[in-house]
Amino acid sequence: MIAEHMTGSTVPRRQLGRYLRDLRMQASVTVRAAARELEWSEQKIWRIETGQVSMRVLDVRALCEMYGASPDMTEALKGLARETKARGWWHAYSDALPDGFDLYAGLEEAASELLWYEDKLIPGLLQTPDYTADIIRAHRPDLSEAAVDRRTQLRMDRQAILRRPVGAPELRVVLSEGVLRQLVGTPRLMAGQLAHLAYVAANANIRLRVVPFGVCNPGGLAGTFTILRFPEGRMAELPTVYVEGFTGGLFLDKPEEIEQYDTVFQKVWGAALDDQESISLIAELARKYEQVQ
Repeated sequence: MIAEHMTGSTVPRRQLGRYLRDLRMQASVTVRAAARELEWSEQKIWRIETGQVSMRVLDVRALCEMYGASPDMTEALKGLARETKARGWWHAYSDALPDGFDLYAGLEEAASELLWYEDKLIPGLLQTPDYTADIIRAHRPDLSEAAVDRRTQLRMDRQAILRRPVGAPELRVVLSEGVLRQLVGTPRLMAGQLAHLAYVAANANIRLRVVPFGVCNPGGLAGTFTILRFPEGRMAELPTVYVEGFTGGLFLDKPEEIEQYDTVFQKVWGAALDDQESISLIAELARKYEQVQ
C-alpha cells in the first residue's frame, strides 16, 4: 500500500482516518452517534478521522461493523491499522520533537515532490548546522546547549531525504530576497549558509529561485507554505499544504485549498529570477557577508 521508502505511521494514519470518515458519512452516522455507540468521546472520533492517532485492529473492526463496511474493506482497514503502529526515524528524537512535528515529518518523509515558498528563513531542509542552532537559540533561549545540539541534529537528519539514492523527492524552493538579507547569527555564519544554498542547488532534484526586491511578490499575502505531493498508487496519499505559523502548523488537503496554493506557488515561481540568476544573487550576497568585518 505504501511506497517502500515511506516510513512511520503518518501516512497510514491519515489514510485510515479518511476511509473511516467516508464510511461514517456514507452510513449517515454522526460523530456524536458514533461516539455514543462505542462509549468514546467525540474528540476521539475526530482525532481518528484526522489521522492524529494510531489505532487498534479491534477498534477499526468495531467502527467498520457500525458503518456497515464490506468484509474486504474491513480487512484492508485492519491492515492499515497495523501500519499505524510503525515508528519513523524521528521517534528516536522524542526528547527534541517540537509539538506537531511527528505529523509533518511523516509527510515530508513520504513526499515525492515538495514545493516550498519561504519569506522568513532558509528552509529547514537547506539549513547549515550553525544557522539551525542560532535559530533554535533565538526561538528557545531557555534550552541548554545539549538540547540545542539535539534539535539541530534532528533537522540535519531530516535533510537525508534529499540524498536518498532511490525515491529522493523533487524540491522546488522560492525564497524572497529578504530571507537572504535577514542576518542570522554573524555575517560569517550567513556567508556559509548562502554558500551552502548555492552548493545544494546544483543537485538534480533541487531547484532554487529568489524573488528579488522591486518585483511584485504574489506570495506576500500567503506567507510561508509547503505543498507536499506523494507517489501515485492505488491508495495514494492526497496532496497536502502545510502552512507554518509561530505557534504551530496548519495542514490543508481540500482540493480547492491545494489549487489555491498551487496557483500562488506557480505565480511566485514565475515572478522569481530564473535558476542561474538566483544562484548568482545568492553567491553575490555570500561574498558581501564575507567582506563584513
